[in-house]
Amino acid sequence: MTPVELSRTVLHAVRRAVDAGELSVAVPTRAVVAPPGPGGCGDYATGIALQLARPAGQPPLKVAEVLRPHLLGADGITDVVLTGPGFLNISLDRAASGVGLVGEILRRGERYGYADGPDGRVVQLHCPHDLRAVVVADAAARLLRSQGALVRVTAEGFEDAWTSVLGVAVDAVGRAPAELPVNVRPVPAPESADPMSLGRDAGRWALLHPAAHDRPRAGDQHLVQRESNPLFRVRYAHARARAATRNAADLGFTAYPDPGPVTVTDSDTGTPTGTATVTAPLADVAPELLAALADHPRVLASAADHRAPDRLARHLVTVADAALPFLPTVLPRGGEKPSAAHRARLALAEAVGAVLAGGLDLLGIDAPDHL
Repeated sequence: MTPVELSRTVLHAVRRAVDAGELSVAVPTRAVVAPPGPGGCGDYATGIALQLARPAGQPPLKVAEVLRPHLLGADGITDVVLTGPGFLNISLDRAASGVGLVGEILRRGERYGYADGPDGRVVQLHCPHDLRAVVVADAAARLLRSQGALVRVTAEGFEDAWTSVLGVAVDAVGRAPAELPVNVRPVPAPESADPMSLGRDAGRWALLHPAAHDRPRAGDQHLVQRESNPLFRVRYAHARARAATRNAADLGFTAYPDPGPVTVTDSDTGTPTGTATVTAPLADVAPELLAALADHPRVLASAADHRAPDRLARHLVTVADAALPFLPTVLPRGGEKPSAAHRARLALAEAVGAVLAGGLDLLGIDAPDHL
């Protein structure tokens, strides 16, 4: 079960509680699910009970107690624990959720985590005559559009070179009316720094990776191809994931996320003795990587809502750092023949490539297949 599917499951639980007369509320259009916070447990937690408590006229803990049995009856959920004032902590079937997650990413491709369509929001981003502000507004607009919003970006000043070098553009330039104040104003880059000298990819990363309240550094550290450079790690992990697909094709096998039932044979005679299900490739081999991939839709929504592309940049580093130790295990070694386990690992590698490529694209940064 993916986070998007779990969010829908939570909403279905609310609907069932309303239909049963256990709650008297309007079913919300969205249920936020995220990794549990301090004191939580399980795979995901939701505060939907706290959201519904006031309209339901009941304490949050009581609302959570009403929703718990409806969640426990859903496929893919193994346990639901109440913590704090009314948080629902949900444990998933790890094998099924891993397979479902990878399958969903491969189905959506680089648009994994995007909204299904326009949501009716119209957002105006207005920034000062400052390079970093324009780059942040450009990336924030990309994120907002990925979540269904219609976005217009304006600036009080703009340089044509910013488009030719860093690929940024605005819809209009000039002083805005008083009712449209500047609403994108990150800390500018130091006067001594020259992000444009780094080129499009490194220059944008130098301005987007730090939080808006941090002063960016625009030195050559963003160009070096070594592990100390976060941008290099992200692009290197993407290139390794793409290389796994090419190399697997040379070996004659393709990705399949569910290792599923495989034939078990007698080690001496080779005679089939039954079947077994291989779950280790996704459920146990890379749990941190699966968690990071599962968190991608939430990160996109959060980065869009807060106009904070730095959240996406740091998330991509998290995905890359979790993927790099895993990627060398994808292909058969020595005399091994490709197996169901290798196909499942290749599917996970391809999911990594899709998430990293899609995330870099939202930041306006290229994701090369060869590095």
